[in-house]
Amino acid sequence: MSDQPASGAGDQRNGRNLPPLRLHVPEPQFRPGDTADFSSFEIPAAGEAPRPDEAAHPGTMQGLVYGLIRVLDDEGAAVGPWDPHLPAETLLKMLRAMALTRAFDERMFRAQRQGKTSFYMKSTGEEAVSIAAATALASDDMCFPSYRQQGILIARGWPIIDMMNQIYSNKGDRLKGRQLPIMYSARDASFFSISGNLTTQYPQAVGWAMASAARGDTRIAATWCGEGSTAEGDFHSACTFASVYRAPVILNIVNNQWAISSFSGFAGAEATTFAARALGYGIAGLRVDGNDALAVYAATRWAADRARANAGPTLIEHFTYRAEGHSTSDDPSAYRSADEGSHWPLGDPIARLKQHCIRLGIWDEERQAAMDKELAEQVRDAAREAEKNGILGHGLHHHPMETMFEDVFEDMPWHLREQQQQMLDEAKAAGL
Repeated sequence: MSDQPASGAGDQRNGRNLPPLRLHVPEPQFRPGDTADFSSFEIPAAGEAPRPDEAAHPGTMQGLVYGLIRVLDDEGAAVGPWDPHLPAETLLKMLRAMALTRAFDERMFRAQRQGKTSFYMKSTGEEAVSIAAATALASDDMCFPSYRQQGILIARGWPIIDMMNQIYSNKGDRLKGRQLPIMYSARDASFFSISGNLTTQYPQAVGWAMASAARGDTRIAATWCGEGSTAEGDFHSACTFASVYRAPVILNIVNNQWAISSFSGFAGAEATTFAARALGYGIAGLRVDGNDALAVYAATRWAADRARANAGPTLIEHFTYRAEGHSTSDDPSAYRSADEGSHWPLGDPIARLKQHCIRLGIWDEERQAAMDKELAEQVRDAAREAEKNGILGHGLHHHPMETMFEDVFEDMPWHLREQQQQMLDEAKAAGL
C-alpha cells in the first residue's frame, strides 16, 4: 500500500486549491482633492468615561483604552468624574501658555521662511498635550520629550529667547550649535535633550524612572512620542522594562493622525487604539481627547499619582490632530485633504479652553484679544534680541572652533587635546 497522500489532499496541502494570499496595505480615508468627512468617528460624550482609583489593577481598565476621556462638552462646560476642578488661576495660566506657544511657533515659522534658521516644527493644534500635562506634573518631574513638546518649556517658564538662540544656533546658544534647531535641552527645567532619532527617549525615561525609584526619590518621569514611533523597537523595550519593574513613568503617545507623510494606519491604527498596547504589557492605559486641556491635565495627574503611589506606569494616548505640516520641510497638501484640519471633530484646544474660561465668567473675548496682542509683541521683541546674537548664514562663526571638542568628557582625554591643538594649528596656518 502506498504511503503517498491522495492527489486531491496533496494538491490542497500544497495550496493549489486555495485562494492566493493578499497583502493588506493601509489606505487613508482622504487624499488630496477629497472632501474630509469625519462623521464615521465615534466620539464619546464628555463625562462618559469612568474614573478608576489610581491604584486599580490594569486589567480592570480595558474600557478606558478603547473609549475617550473627555471633560469639556460642546458648550465648554466641564462634566463627569474626570473634571479636575481647577482654580481660575491654573486655567488662565494654561490658556496663556498655550497662546504663547502658538505665537512662538508662528514667529519661528516665519523666521525659517525668511532664511534666519534652517528648520522648524510647529505644534499647532497640539498645545494641550504638552502644556496641560506639564501643568499637572511637579516642576521637577523629569520630562523626556519628542520634537513637538516645546510647550513643556514654555509652561515651565523657560525664557523663549533661550529657545530662539538654540533655533538660530547663534553665539547665545547654550548647546553651541550642536543640535538641530528645536532640539532643546534644559537641565534646570528637568527637560531632557531632544533627539532626532525616534523614540530613544522612551527607554531613557524608563531607565531614569527606575533609577529614581532605586534611590528612593519622589520624582517621576514622563515621555512623549508620536503614534508612528510606536513601531520603533525602543518603544516596546521601554514598555517591557516599565511593566516588569513598575517604573514610575508616564508613557505618552501623541496620536496626531499623521507621520511625515503616512497616516496612522501604518503604525497600526486600523487594528486597534494605541492605548490598547498597554494591555499586552500589563500597564494601565488611558485614551484621552488630546484637544481637551482639562482631560489631558486630569489623565496626567491620575497617572502621576499612580506612579508616586508605586502602582506602576501608565500609557496615555492623546487623540489629537496635526493641524499643519510635519515641519517646515513638509507640504501636507501633497498627501492629505486640504480641508482636513477644518473638519477635525475635536476642535482647537485653545478655543475650547477659552470657551470654558468665558463660560466660568473668568475671561472674555476682549481680554483674549489683548493677551494675544501682548504675547505677539513679547515674542517679536524676544526674536529681535535673539537675532542680535546671530542667525543662520552670518558667517557661521558663532562659536570658537575648539568648542567642538568640549562638553563630551568632564576631563578631556589626551588624544582629543592633541586633535584639538592640531585643528587650531591648521586653522591658523590657513588664516581661519
